[in-house]
Amino acid sequence: MKAELKKIDACKRQLNIELSKEIIDKKFEEVYKEIGKQANIKGFRPGKVPKDILIKHHAQLAREEVLKSLIPEYYQKALMEQSLAAVDLPEIQDIKFTDDFLSFKAEFEIRPEIKIKQYKGLKVKRKSADVSDDDVEKALDYLKKSKGDKEEVKIDDDFAKGMGYPSLKELREMLRKQLEISKEQQVKMDVENQVIEQLIKNSDLAVPQGSVVKQLDYMVKQTKQNLAYQGMKQEDVEKKDEELRKRFKDDAAKSVKVFFILDKIAELENIKIEKEHDLTRTVIEFLLKEAQWQEGGKDGK
Repeated sequence: MKAELKKIDACKRQLNIELSKEIIDKKFEEVYKEIGKQANIKGFRPGKVPKDILIKHHAQLAREEVLKSLIPEYYQKALMEQSLAAVDLPEIQDIKFTDDFLSFKAEFEIRPEIKIKQYKGLKVKRKSADVSDDDVEKALDYLKKSKGDKEEVKIDDDFAKGMGYPSLKELREMLRKQLEISKEQQVKMDVENQVIEQLIKNSDLAVPQGSVVKQLDYMVKQTKQNLAYQGMKQEDVEKKDEELRKRFKDDAAKSVKVFFILDKIAELENIKIEKEHDLTRTVIEFLLKEAQWQEGGKDGK
């Protein structure tokens, strides 16, 4: 095998791969052997068909199987020889195939080189998750308005009973608990966003565009599914495609950038990730343990 590596941009590479007659002949032998085990040709038992008869009946199938086997096999071998890690499947181009020669080009993207100035000791400020009496009263007022009553409704025990609670006191307690859970989630998201924004600011990397396109496709697909679930007609959902792609373009690039940054930190710190979807949670937990914490006041400042 002969493999020549070409750099297209910061993340994209191209391998020009050539295979010799010896490699091709060996693969054809393997393929015809497998075809012979299954071939149903009149006058011959499976596994006993002469090779020249197999070639006569199954030359095109053999050719397809040889290509199907050799291209991924030697693409992977070329990657290993060059010590490269592709982030997605390659685009195979310019296939030239004869009985004596096979060449093809494989374009692919690699993990970007990442420089992170700082990821330990990030400054994190936790806002207050306290729920005030005023917050509870606003929630009560929202409940009253949501009932859609035209006449003025008094917020009292009867109102609470209509909402399924024995008394106004218990309704207020329920609302306070819900607000506390909601605020705690908001505070947690805010803290994580502070870490992510600092990581982006402190990092230098080129983002693989193929990964961005893949993430954008995923985000658009999920949103379109949600719109359809909410009752929007499929034809109207599809009309949203271009608008959604414009809306999520920057978010998709940011998401991919953050993934590679967190993945690099996991590598540097030897953090074991059981499943890929656990990467963000696991690394963020590590970074928060290493952060410089500042407690926010009641007003969240």
